[in-house]
Amino acid sequence: MSEAPTQLHPAADGLAGKCALVTGGSRGIGRAIVERLARSGMDVTFTYLGNEEAARDVVDSNEGLAISAARVDGRDSAAVNACVEELVARTGRIDVLVNNAGVIRDNLLAMLEDDDLKAVFETNIEGVFHFCRAAVPHMMSQRYGRIVNLSSVSAGKGGRGQTNYAASKGAVEALTRSLAVEVGRRGLRVNAVAPGVVETDMSAEVRGLAGDEILSNIVLRRYGQPAEIAEAVWFLCSDLSGYITGQVLSVDGGFKM
Repeated sequence: MSEAPTQLHPAADGLAGKCALVTGGSRGIGRAIVERLARSGMDVTFTYLGNEEAARDVVDSNEGLAISAARVDGRDSAAVNACVEELVARTGRIDVLVNNAGVIRDNLLAMLEDDDLKAVFETNIEGVFHFCRAAVPHMMSQRYGRIVNLSSVSAGKGGRGQTNYAASKGAVEALTRSLAVEVGRRGLRVNAVAPGVVETDMSAEVRGLAGDEILSNIVLRRYGQPAEIAEAVWFLCSDLSGYITGQVLSVDGGFKM
């Protein structure tokens, strides 16, 4: 008789009792990440910018889990520094940083306005830089840290109307690799997750306009779910990925293979 498969102990991910900061955690992929990490026993703080009602719903809907919200503009380096310092003052440490906050301003290159480029880069790459810069010194002093940056399939696979967004996510991937080299000797790991087309509010317009064309380019013939991205982020935060750093994990259903 064959033996039953070995079951992982719930604590095998090494996250219980640790503290996480997730940016842009009030909706979609961000919310799924917040809830997944909290279910692993983490104390999770997430940031939001304008939708206080959505942020409050995340906290109220997860009674019993250690989840709190902070209104922070990732484009404001002083506000980011204050957020991280307040978190460390409350918990004594910061173990995980997930840079999820992002915006899109899609249009053909010739029709993009200066503000379309500025808005996307300020949030998608400057915000990541600000949070990493604020968190890394604390992680280095404790010789432990996990950073996961959210990229996109757009960074590696071209698409019409996304020159600004694709460029910002390409920069995120480059930052991820360089930072991994910079901090690896101090016990920190830095990786990225690149989602494909996921069923969120952010992708609703493009799915509505070109749904059939998009699905024909996805090997699995369906859109991704926020929870599936959250599982990939959880894996890269956990001890189960202990020998992985400087990598970009594509979670895209085989998009444009």
